[in-house]
Parts: sequence; structure tokens; C-alpha cells
Amino acid sequence: MPPTTERDIEANGIRIHCVEAGAGEPLLLLHGGMASTSAVWAGYGWSWYDALPAFARHFHVIAPDTRGHGRTRNPGVPMSYSLLADDWAALIAALGLERPFVCGFSDGGIAATVMAIRHPGSARALVNVAGYDVFNPASHGFVRLRRRMGGSPDATAANPEYFAGKSAGQEWFSRFVRDLDAAQGDGAWRSLLRDVFPMWTEPMAYTHADWAAIAVPTLIVVGDHDYYCTPEDGVAAYRALPHGELCILPGLDHTISPLVRQVALDFLRRQGPSAEA
Repeated sequence: MPPTTERDIEANGIRIHCVEAGAGEPLLLLHGGMASTSAVWAGYGWSWYDALPAFARHFHVIAPDTRGHGRTRNPGVPMSYSLLADDWAALIAALGLERPFVCGFSDGGIAATVMAIRHPGSARALVNVAGYDVFNPASHGFVRLRRRMGGSPDATAANPEYFAGKSAGQEWFSRFVRDLDAAQGDGAWRSLLRDVFPMWTEPMAYTHADWAAIAVPTLIVVGDHDYYCTPEDGVAAYRALPHGELCILPGLDHTISPLVRQVALDFLRRQGPSAEA
């Protein structure tokens, strides 16, 4: 692991915890839902923790904890991708960054893409890794998560005890609980489930058609075995992009694999001044 620094940045009414490493052009790395930048997630593919050394060799990496995750608290408000997008735009402004590169996985990719739509000019280039399912109002993921989080296909709120029962014994759940309870106090994971339930279980205002507003180079990366983001939806998003690239990786599910990291890094190094490094 390269030398890192950590600090909290005031942005959009909250304190966002950031891990930083490396030098050069700034790169915002946004993790997936339930994960964080903590070492708790070392060796697990929902966080960019293991990728920091590779990216920090070429960029000044800023890896924040999403609102409600890790060491960034959410003040009890229902979360939405528009709110997360505004968090990232506010963080970029608070850090004085001029059009950083942005790379996000799953929730991080969704929020980064919504940011590019809502805040044109905020990013220089964008990598979306398996973060586009919710742009399809008919995505099967909404029902799947209502059932998993709330106990039934038509649930209207999270049921943390039901969720814990269904998730017991799974490695990601153990990491999730350890991470949140250590950073924010016992039972913090239950609050996060309640706060993210509407964001994860209902369609949002933006669809794949809105990707046409993204004027910067954008790469979509997904595995052909991803259980949330289908290759078909990836193609629909890619077709809308004015300056898009699409990479579908064989045999890969919903995760940040070493190959995903390499594909993302290769794309980012082809953009802007860093391409000369």
C-alpha cells in the first residue's frame, strides 16, 4: 500500500472522509454500496482499496467514503443518487479540483454518472463499472432488493432483522457490519439500510437516454455474468453516449476484479495530460 493521508472535508452539509494517495492529475475513486475505503474491504471486490497502489502510481487518488458508509455519516435523511451526485460535485469544489477524472463501481458509478448529467463540466473523463442498472425503470434489481431488504416484493421500508437473517454467514455482510459498527457505532448498519432503501428499490428520474448529455469521454465496464447490470442495458447506455466506450468482460459478476482495474486504468491514462506519463 502506498503512503496515504486521511482527512474529512466539509461538503454539501456533511463531513466526507477521504483517503488520498499518489500525485499527478486528480482521480476520484468511488466505491460500491455497503463498502467503504476501509482496510476491512481488502481482498473484496466492492471497494477500490486493493486498487489504490496501481492508480496512485499515475494519479493523485482521492477515495471518499460515500454518505452513510465507512467514516462518512448521513444525518438520517433518505438517500438518493441525485443527493450523492451533489455530494461529489460539492467535494470536487471544496477540494478546489479542476475537472478530475472520476471512476466509480456500482453505486459509485451510478452517482458519478448522475453527477456528470446534473453538473456538466465537473469531470474530465468518467469510468462507470457496473453502475447503470437503475437507469432502467424496469430493472429486475428493484424487486430483488425490495425482497432482500424488506422481506417481500412490495415492501416499502427496510427490515434490518430480515435482511440480517438472509445474509448471515456471507462474507460481505460480516465485513459490512464490522465496518459500519467500528466507524459509526453499534447498529449503524441498520440505519444505513433504512436510509438507502428508497434509493435501491425505486426507479429514479434519470434513464439511459439522459446519458446523451454526458459530453466527456466515458467508459462502461461490466461482466457478462453481472446479476444487476445486464450487458443489454450496458449497450443501451453506451449507444446514448456521445463519446463512449464499452467493455464487457467474460465470466465476471458484480465485482472489481484485477482485470476491471486494469481496463479502467488503461482508459484513464489515455485521457488528457496523464496520457503522456
